[in-house]
Amino acid sequence: MSEADRLRILYVDDDKDIRHIVKLSLALDPGIELRLCADGAEALHAAKTDGWRPDLVMLDVMMPRMDGPTLMVELRDLPGFADKPFIFVTARAREADVQSYHEAGAKGVILKPFNPLTLASSVRTFVTGSQP
Repeated sequence: MSEADRLRILYVDDDKDIRHIVKLSLALDPGIELRLCADGAEALHAAKTDGWRPDLVMLDVMMPRMDGPTLMVELRDLPGFADKPFIFVTARAREADVQSYHEAGAKGVILKPFNPLTLASSVRTFVTGSQP
């Protein structure tokens, strides 16, 4: 698989265990390249300094210092992020919450707990409409 064919994903979550599960889950799809960040500040720093641009950004909603919706707004203001799809990964999934995420510009919402065996295909469905 060429570098151009890979799906590049930035995943931001303050929970170390969830980041690890996401890493293992998305590694089941060899066509996914993943970058992990532990919080909004780390994600913003990486986005501003390393030049790597994801095809998709996945964000936890509830994080200390900067929540996912705020981080989405901050990232969208950076070059190369304005048109990127964002997906929230959250346990906070009341109907009103999910509606507010979509109204804020999220392409989708993945509920925690998610199925680690189907996470990669769920993500691909959000992005491309196709299965791996």
